[in-house]
Amino acid sequence: MKKQYAVIGLGRFGSAIAKALYSDNNDVLGIDIREERIEENQDIVSHAMIADSTEEGSLKNIGIRNFDTVIVSIGDNMQASILTVVILNELGVKHIVAKALNKHHGIVLSKVGATEVVFPERDMGLRIAHKLMSPNIIDYIEISKEYSIEEMRIPSRIVGKSLIDLNIRAKYNVNVIAIRHDNGELEIAPDPNFTLSHNDKMIVIGKNKDIKGLADFKD
Repeated sequence: MKKQYAVIGLGRFGSAIAKALYSDNNDVLGIDIREERIEENQDIVSHAMIADSTEEGSLKNIGIRNFDTVIVSIGDNMQASILTVVILNELGVKHIVAKALNKHHGIVLSKVGATEVVFPERDMGLRIAHKLMSPNIIDYIEISKEYSIEEMRIPSRIVGKSLIDLNIRAKYNVNVIAIRHDNGELEIAPDPNFTLSHNDKMIVIGKNKDIKGLADFKD
């Protein structure tokens, strides 16, 4: 079902989110106080408009409370992002996703009404660090401080072996939840007898330390 999103702040982070949402056939309203950003991004959203999100009247006139989700991606003005979240909460927006610049900013955003707080710079740093420490790791999603979902390459030493032969769950305490084939096709909950090929990638879930052991393939 098509959903309605509003993205407030069309910097690099906001415009990337808006473009992805719009590309997936959703209604996306882009809002920014700067005219040049509206002009730059008007083709990647359903509608784009200049507005000051710290003015309650402006957001009321837009009908902001009717959107399924509002993303606050103001990146250069902490005070404006906090005030915007306060106003959105007071206007009755049910789902507010807010970008935080640091831990303290995130705490404040949560306290004033953000449903979800994201840390794009921190998360990107963690992803890069993960890849540098374990070259077999392609991507990862942090679930908590201890657990994550990670996608990893298949080293040549285990190509041709089945999941049941590798006994990954018993040996590494990690669950293989999917296999991504070379053509991009995703096989969810693969059969234990599935034989791994060189171009396959495993998507696993477990404790970070256990996944690292699997990614490094230590005996």
